[in-house]
Amino acid sequence: MRAAVLTQFGAPLTVREVPDPEAGGGEVVVEVLAAGVLPYAAEVFGGKRKYPLVPPVVPGVGAVGRIVRIGPDATRLRVGDLVWCDSTVRSRDDALTPDITLQGWSSRGEGGARLAEYLHDGAFAELMRVPTENVFPLPAVAGDDPARWAALTVHAISYGGLLAGGLAAGETLLVSGATGNLGSSAVAVALAMGAGRVVAPGRNQAALDLLAGRFGPRLRPVSLTGDEATDRAAMSAAADAPVDMVIDLLPPSAPSSVSRTAAMVVREYGRVVLMGGVGMLGGDDLALPYPWIMRNSVTVRGQWMYPRAANVGIIRLLASGALDLAPERVRSFGLDAVNDAIAYATAHGGPFDRTSLTPSAG
Repeated sequence: MRAAVLTQFGAPLTVREVPDPEAGGGEVVVEVLAAGVLPYAAEVFGGKRKYPLVPPVVPGVGAVGRIVRIGPDATRLRVGDLVWCDSTVRSRDDALTPDITLQGWSSRGEGGARLAEYLHDGAFAELMRVPTENVFPLPAVAGDDPARWAALTVHAISYGGLLAGGLAAGETLLVSGATGNLGSSAVAVALAMGAGRVVAPGRNQAALDLLAGRFGPRLRPVSLTGDEATDRAAMSAAADAPVDMVIDLLPPSAPSSVSRTAAMVVREYGRVVLMGGVGMLGGDDLALPYPWIMRNSVTVRGQWMYPRAANVGIIRLLASGALDLAPERVRSFGLDAVNDAIAYATAHGGPFDRTSLTPSAG
């Protein structure tokens, strides 16, 4: 098969022939129809984000595909099934605290690195080997436009964060980082889940206008000034109700003060979910005040990725039409244009901009 290979950090990906993967017990092989190219992919492949990928490696996180081979222990999946391949792979020998690797992308700790050594290659290839439990059936309509459905890579993450915070229908949510690629997903997913209103702070006025135009009065945009007290007051005023939950999805380049300002808008007994990259590349810690957390009975929770069942939930939201992919701007690239796709994704990382690689097309 052909695949795009990261031979070393800082070098362009190379498209070349590599051996076809084989499905063992607990595994399937999938023909990759579309894989999302994230806006920060160039930072990963350039080494800036210091992800623990070990070249040479076929990168790529998550994919829409068709099953071409199944292992002997699959009971419901069939060759030819249209599926979503979740990149969040968990070890099978510890149900309480499993090690995690993001197949073809990243990992956590020594155990995650061992998983990544075995499930080394990701979705930027014509074929991909995936654990059986990481494959989820898709509705037939996804086969009409798999590049658009590859946005599951982004939407599953934001959905997992909203589940972690226990977002309930009718609640008021504040999305810190709402004008970004992942944050705007959280806005759309939250409203699809029945949020009463979503407060969307940001500095990018064009992105705020886009969100307001798409979602109407349930979306409350706030232009940030950089002054913590001023911004906190503006977000509270825009909510026009107690903020039940805050989810932070800011990138590593954002200062911790922006996250802190947003978090401290949450009401007494409210919830704060941290899913972004603040502090990963250095900078000040979040420094939420201990007395404020304690006296207001605020729950602060970190969340990396999402539980396995979240894949089923986000697919249902899409299949039902509650979460609409139609307004998203999608640009697809063939495998030979993988480096063009990475460059395009870098330049088009705004709200609802999607870049997809279609390895098996043509």
